[in-house]
Amino acid sequence: MTETIFELVSQYGVYVIFASAFLSCLAIPIPTSLMMLTGGAFIASGDLSVWHVSTAAFLGAVFGDQAGYVIGRIWGTPITMRLQRAPSRAAVLGRARKLIDRRGTLGVFLSTWAVAPLGPWVNFIAGATGLSWVRFTMGDVLGEVFWVTIYVGLGYVFFDQIADVADIMSNLIGFVVALVMAVAAALWIKAILRAKTPEKKSDQDIK
Repeated sequence: MTETIFELVSQYGVYVIFASAFLSCLAIPIPTSLMMLTGGAFIASGDLSVWHVSTAAFLGAVFGDQAGYVIGRIWGTPITMRLQRAPSRAAVLGRARKLIDRRGTLGVFLSTWAVAPLGPWVNFIAGATGLSWVRFTMGDVLGEVFWVTIYVGLGYVFFDQIADVADIMSNLIGFVVALVMAVAAALWIKAILRAKTPEKKSDQDIK
């Protein structure tokens, strides 16, 4: 896959970087992180400029996130009902909803890089649940700046070891996602226990 990505970036330059960033934010499975690393490598080799790569990646990601938000804002209810028919999609939407409900703007920020697989669904749920556009955009823009800086920077520094870096970052993202899900589950259990405690106390008082 790495060779294919290199060929695409070599042939189409920042256009393919923009397109991949945009489409990946709409839940289309594209290895955009590897594309970012490759863009950084081409910057290091002098074939592309840091300004062009960073701008293309940032604008593609932000436009894609905004498109997902607008889709959720306008057609959120019917699309959600259809997606929830599949158990796997329902589970992903549920995790995205919890992230938005509990973290709001911070949740959007984290979804752009720390829990990137949830990103497209967070965009959609943010729009569908009525998170304000200003709050969404604040988290989105800051997060995408962070994401572009990390991946393009790593590609630039380790341009001769892109495949190894891509593998490491893939494993790291998987670890972060698992960690965030574990924390969310722990908070959910804690909330349930807190809710039950007053009930037990009230029952004792009645007795």
